[in-house]
Amino acid sequence: MKKKLVVLTGAGISAESGIKTFRDSDGLWEGHNVMDVATPQGWHKNPALVLDFYNQRRQQLKEVQPNLGHHILAELENDFDVYIITQNVDDLHERAGSTNIIHLHGQLLKVRSSRNENYILDWHDDLNFGDVDQQGNQLRPHIVWFGEQVPALEEAITITEQADYFAVIGTSLQVYPAAGLINFTPKKTPIYYIDPKPIKIPNLRNSLEVIPNIASEGVRILQEKLQTNL
Repeated sequence: MKKKLVVLTGAGISAESGIKTFRDSDGLWEGHNVMDVATPQGWHKNPALVLDFYNQRRQQLKEVQPNLGHHILAELENDFDVYIITQNVDDLHERAGSTNIIHLHGQLLKVRSSRNENYILDWHDDLNFGDVDQQGNQLRPHIVWFGEQVPALEEAITITEQADYFAVIGTSLQVYPAAGLINFTPKKTPIYYIDPKPIKIPNLRNSLEVIPNIASEGVRILQEKLQTNL
């Protein structure tokens, strides 16, 4: 049986493909305050702004491609049972060929009913006023905004608890509950932390190896290290 490799990815891996992250720019995401475009309050205050913002993100996504980091993670499925738990809302892991992906914060290419969170549709073009569910309720981006529950968290915890290897790639480990997943790894599971600006992880019971590289370079190093253990 293949060993289980669980990977938590964040904005750093998508940034190499040209997708911007607000965490590097004083709380601004593509020039917008995240409280205006990534909270339920922002949606209720100015839904037109929110719809336009995610329409632009959806169009931007069509212009970028998976990078080497995404592709290597997909390649690792040849040798390991790989699960990607991602904080990213793009589809770059899917396009690179990874097959087991949990999106903690939703997906840009899906929308859902503003009244029924279980009514979810694939959506690749603009979302406009008048796009409604079967009961006539306005559709909204299928994004987990700040202050909302994370529906996929329990599944992510279950997978993490089974990890033989756990890797953290391109995330600041500042956004909870995603950052807390690392605490659910079995204590004998080695953790690899890939980030050019790694932070200290307090009270970690696992063995930790820091790889202070950008995501694509770090994932190549990770691949080499893991394959020596086969």
